Amino acid sequence: MAERRMFAKTIVLSDAFLDMPLGARCLYMTMGMLADDDGFVNAPKSIMRQCGATEDDLKVLITKKFVLPFESGVIVIKHWRINNYLQKDRVQPTKYVDEMSMLTIDENGAYTQPCIQSSVYIDKDSIDKSSIDNITVSNETVCCTSEVQRVIQQWNSLGLGQISKVVSGTERERLLKKRIKDYGIDDVLRAIENVRSSKFLNGNNSKGWIITFDWFIKPNNFPKVLDGNYESDQHQPPQKRKQYTTAAEYQPPKKIDTALLDKLKGGMI
Repeated sequence: MAERRMFAKTIVLSDAFLDMPLGARCLYMTMGMLADDDGFVNAPKSIMRQCGATEDDLKVLITKKFVLPFESGVIVIKHWRINNYLQKDRVQPTKYVDEMSMLTIDENGAYTQPCIQSSVYIDKDSIDKSSIDNITVSNETVCCTSEVQRVIQQWNSLGLGQISKVVSGTERERLLKKRIKDYGIDDVLRAIENVRSSKFLNGNNSKGWIITFDWFIKPNNFPKVLDGNYESDQHQPPQKRKQYTTAAEYQPPKKIDTALLDKLKGGMI
């Protein structure tokens, strides 16, 4: 195992990190020094005793997703590969291969977990108030952020098909988080309200097509919904011409008496 460890400034100087209590930050740093070459820690409680941290500090790190827990009690540092770079010939692979197999690596190099029910119960009443300020405790799934949950709840209120979760590492998660990052959570929620008010997107069109969540978050579709391009007055179904099955049903338009029309124009009648 390597003797030196590093910490990326983008992680440890971020507002999310600095908003945590001192004990949680100290615990993160100590875990970072003692983790194996893949960022796994097998004895987090022992490390807590070494640095004087509490259970609440660990819960804060888990809640804010700076570390990811496993049922086995092992913990991995989420941004390990962002903090540390080791040459392959110097890395001693982790022995926690089962836990490693449960992880994926996102485009930024951070570990992500599949959406599984959290094994860590966080009782907000048992945590000091300074520890839970600016922290959203999720009752849903480990990998879902509070903003993703707000989008899911708002979409489900439309009644167009329930979204139970957004699985980490999937195309749906990538597209949704990109829309939130590019437009902000308020505009994403506003776009959903535009869906609610659009008869066209709710099936009132010539084909009876109804918008889906995955169609909604695609980069070419989302800005159109946000800009109100599918408002009802802009997407009324086209009027169909009457179809005639026999020649007898067809009534040609009446011919205009041009002579009578000329007299009317001339004031002769």
